[in-house]
Amino acid sequence: MLYFLCKSLEKPDISGKNVFDFIKNRGYNVKTKSVQALLGRSRGSTMETEIREFIEYMRDEKKASHNTLVSYERDLNQMAEYLEGCGVTGVSKVTKTSLNSYILYLEKNGRAATTVSRVMASMRAFFRYELRQGNVRRDPTELLKTPHVERKAPEILSVEEVDRLLSQPQDATPKEIRDKAMLELLYATGLRVSELISLCVEDVNMPIGFVTCHDGERERTVPFGRAARQALASYVEQARGKLLKGNDLSELFVNCSGQPMSRQGFWKIIKHYGEKAGITADITPYTLRHSFAAHLISGGADIQAVQTMLGHADPATTQMYAAYAVKEADSVRRAYQGAHPRR
Repeated sequence: MLYFLCKSLEKPDISGKNVFDFIKNRGYNVKTKSVQALLGRSRGSTMETEIREFIEYMRDEKKASHNTLVSYERDLNQMAEYLEGCGVTGVSKVTKTSLNSYILYLEKNGRAATTVSRVMASMRAFFRYELRQGNVRRDPTELLKTPHVERKAPEILSVEEVDRLLSQPQDATPKEIRDKAMLELLYATGLRVSELISLCVEDVNMPIGFVTCHDGERERTVPFGRAARQALASYVEQARGKLLKGNDLSELFVNCSGQPMSRQGFWKIIKHYGEKAGITADITPYTLRHSFAAHLISGGADIQAVQTMLGHADPATTQMYAAYAVKEADSVRRAYQGAHPRR
């Protein structure tokens, strides 16, 4: 197209910025900005640039959460690195065959079906955006087949196991007081670990018993009960100031160095108390989140209300906890039928 715009009987200098002077002098009705954009494409817009623009679009226009953006960027940059190693250097050169090759590469290197499925979701979102932008003529992910993923039942602790876990911190030190508050609040609200450690002091309404969670541009309010309120009050009044070591931080939970608590730090905390409680299950921060949801539904809570508290976009994600409630009801019924004298 540029060749058509610049074609002339003479041989003008159209290298570099002189091409714009040439177009202007010849009276072409073309905006310089548009031609510059076109020139950028003609020189070969790198996949890295396209990925960066897609991430910016998802952040600014779609208001995607931080975790979603991190996942997209990681998946797409790894895809680009593989494709460029195969000689595919621009989005317009990507085909279904090249993407299938990448998927096979992931599977041969032992990536789980859930990981491959997530990567494919990232690629689909990216190439649909590229199609709308006019950077590709056809979406190369259109006919890709997503691997079958068996959804495993989440690890759920019994109420007795949760009680044992939450009773492990003895409130003898500032660290134990903090640990008690974090565990109680996590089970009381079902927060994601990223939401728990990013809570600020101002996000907690102690008199009413609510926390406000921020997920990108979205936020939700989740209630908590008496046990969590007491543990939080003890932490704020007795332990937080000592752990801060003179630092001025807005984050609610801090480590023993007076810095914001990290995901890895809290992961170690919950593992430690799980072992102390003698819990054999592979306990993680998500175990308490799953247990929170399952115990609520088992106790008769409305699934839609639980979905709102968890921040699930898809009702089907929350629905999986209903199976636990059914299992618990069956267990109670069998116990009744086996023991009640007038069954």
